[in-house]
Amino acid sequence: MSPETAHALRTPTATDVRAAAERIAPHARRTPVLRTEVDGRPLTLKLEHLQLTGAFKLRGALNALLAGEGTDRVITASGGNHGLGVATAARLLGVHATVYVPETVPRAKAAPLAATGAEIVRIGDHYAQAALAAREHAEHEGVRYLHAFDDPLVVAGQGTIGLEIAADAPECDTIAVAVGGGGLVAGVRLGAGGRTVVGVEPEGCRSLHAALAAGQPVETPVDSVASSALGASTLGRVPFEVLEGNPVTPALVSDTEILHAQDRLWEEFRIATEPAAAVPFAAWLAGRVPGEHPCLVVCGANTSWERTG
Repeated sequence: MSPETAHALRTPTATDVRAAAERIAPHARRTPVLRTEVDGRPLTLKLEHLQLTGAFKLRGALNALLAGEGTDRVITASGGNHGLGVATAARLLGVHATVYVPETVPRAKAAPLAATGAEIVRIGDHYAQAALAAREHAEHEGVRYLHAFDDPLVVAGQGTIGLEIAADAPECDTIAVAVGGGGLVAGVRLGAGGRTVVGVEPEGCRSLHAALAAGQPVETPVDSVASSALGASTLGRVPFEVLEGNPVTPALVSDTEILHAQDRLWEEFRIATEPAAAVPFAAWLAGRVPGEHPCLVVCGANTSWERTG
């Protein structure tokens, strides 16, 4: 059995997160934390938007490519950030990457993706359609397909964020993260020690809430201002298995709350985020994140900061 197959057959653990941290350290940034007060309350921000690719996805991609069997090709699908993470990791490690993206991928994500030199294939209106085409191509060519969130090595890589928060901001008793397919929230839950982890979703993209209600991942509608990053219609099987044994606190925010939080991040901290990265802040502003001193993960900044309304 290959190491890659062995990883695929089991649920990742906190030990896997620690191994991932050592593995990716030479390549990924250890992003800083910002301690502050907002509305008279203490708050810490994990500035993961300062990661090399402008988003956390580089961590999981690096771990997967470094820990898997040696390969010179990889195929993936992405709403933007995962593809950029895989393409950048592949460039750093000398691997050829093909990235499938939906036709709706924002220009702010498509441009840096093209700059990595990866082969880009645009297809479909949503991530799920691009992922289906990418998987079929990988199977036909016999090339490794790297899932955006439903992969134990990817989950462990994303979990290094939780490990860093536990070490660099030990006073924080709660960590809040945005949820799309579940790779980030599951990984952070493994890396966060005994801290409460809050998984925040837009009201129109509730894969986590749907999975918890059904007792298994189920398909859900995708309709939110943050759907380009959080638009997975189904929670990943691997993240769900992690969360079954390591529960998190779910929360929902409206698109109006997301845009308000996005504006406040810019006005108060000059942090220009994509909507998905403002989701935890939106939940905190609305009083849906418990704890005396939470840490919010600002997960990505791949945005043109151009919107109307």
